Amino acid sequence: MGGPLAIVGFLALILLVVIPIHELGHLLVARRFGFKIQEYFVGFGPKLWSMKRGETEYGIKAIPAGGYVKIAGMNPYETVPAEDVARAYGSKPIWQRALVILAGPLSHALVGALLYFTLFVTYGDVNTELVVVGEVTPTLDGSASPALEAGLRVGDVVTRVGDLDDPTPDSLGRYVTAYAQDHPGEPLTYVIERDGRPLSLEIVPRLVTEDEIRRGRIGFTLGAEDLSIPGSVVESGEWVGRAAWNSVTTIPKVFTVGVGRTFSVLFTDEPRRDDDVTSLVGVSRQIGGAGERGDWGLFLNFAAYVTIFIGVVNLIPLPPLDGGHLLLLAWEKATGRQADYRKLVPVSAAVIVFLSVFAIATVFLDITEPLPLI
Repeated sequence: MGGPLAIVGFLALILLVVIPIHELGHLLVARRFGFKIQEYFVGFGPKLWSMKRGETEYGIKAIPAGGYVKIAGMNPYETVPAEDVARAYGSKPIWQRALVILAGPLSHALVGALLYFTLFVTYGDVNTELVVVGEVTPTLDGSASPALEAGLRVGDVVTRVGDLDDPTPDSLGRYVTAYAQDHPGEPLTYVIERDGRPLSLEIVPRLVTEDEIRRGRIGFTLGAEDLSIPGSVVESGEWVGRAAWNSVTTIPKVFTVGVGRTFSVLFTDEPRRDDDVTSLVGVSRQIGGAGERGDWGLFLNFAAYVTIFIGVVNLIPLPPLDGGHLLLLAWEKATGRQADYRKLVPVSAAVIVFLSVFAIATVFLDITEPLPLI
């Protein structure tokens, strides 16, 4: 049940939580500056339910694939009543319009930070450079593992091994392998921190074959570093920054190399690769795999990154994306003239068609040629 639950939870989060919050960001800032907000809807297509509160109609539509806020004057073909002109989109200062537009993408950073915070307070920092014992392996190469025999415990932090101070996961692996090769059968001193106190353990590493390579091992898997609530807040902010920067550097590749690869695989016999672009269907499949394994930490990590990635995609400077609106506001600031949005409708339509075709192609490939699970 973990896999289907993870998939449903992820899609519900993105479609029914993240996107409505994105639109809510637009709405709240627009309301703060006195824009006339006509509609706030979750979804597209036929209307399923709505209600009127004040001058705004709130509702749900049949296709849960987005949402929108309708502000007076944003539709270039709409005639704004005389009494609403002062509160129409084009009548407000550029900086206020820019903040209204930015509020949507920035809401993704907030949701991503909350997801990362939940990950850290629940599971700890899984990418820590500390060597934390996550699980002690009962056996190693057919007999009891040295870690088990020495009494290593879950949560122990390795602070020194031999003459290696403050080991990292990478440096520890190299050091222990070299020691096991040069001093077979000889004990190695592990200094660990347990419950705030140092403790020394004499452990004899073993050389085992992994992926046809001989490595020194004692028999434990790496765990996460426990973080305090303030530490989780700080780490969440850092991870949001990393995810945003990674998204910025990844997006150009997605819409250049990724597009070419997608249509090459679609129309030729070329096999799909692990680094090919995937859709929400493909990401959901990966998250389903994490759910099957009970790895809800990976679920939160995936969900946070995808949330931030979608927010950054919205900042691409093409209409009708939020970044396109910001570009037009920058042009208006530089020239002193408002853009004629009616002339940009064909550009918006072309962008929508391209993104739709690209999305459908990746969904098709994720169904017919799914990427391997992580």
